[in-house]
Order: sequence, then C-alpha cells, then structure tokens
Amino acid sequence: MSVNLIFKIAAVGILVSILNQVLKHSGREEQAFLASLAGLLLVLGWILPYIYELFQSMRQLFQI
Repeated sequence: MSVNLIFKIAAVGILVSILNQVLKHSGREEQAFLASLAGLLLVLGWILPYIYELFQSMRQLFQI
C-alpha cells in the first residue's frame, strides 16, 4: 500500500465531512447521507484490490 493511497483516502474523508456538514446545516440530510455513502464506496473501491491480495496471501500461506 502506497502513501499516496493513504493521502487520497484522507482527502476524500476531509472533503466528504465538509460537504456533509454544509448539507446538514442547509437542511438536506438525505443528500448528506448520499455524499457520505458515495465517499465510502469510492474509498472501498480503492481498497478492494488490497483486501483481495491479502486474502490470496492468506490462502497461499495456509495451503498444504
């Protein structure tokens, strides 16, 4: 996992939290929820290959 990925995840987290607060204060709770969900799915899409690689490594480690 590279440091760039960590910085991208942190940037998305900061942007989503700011957007979430702005939308909540303007009375748009549904859009705030959707923005949070979109940020979560974006980050999950970035992390899934690393999770897959982890499980493949675990499978190879415990394979007889």
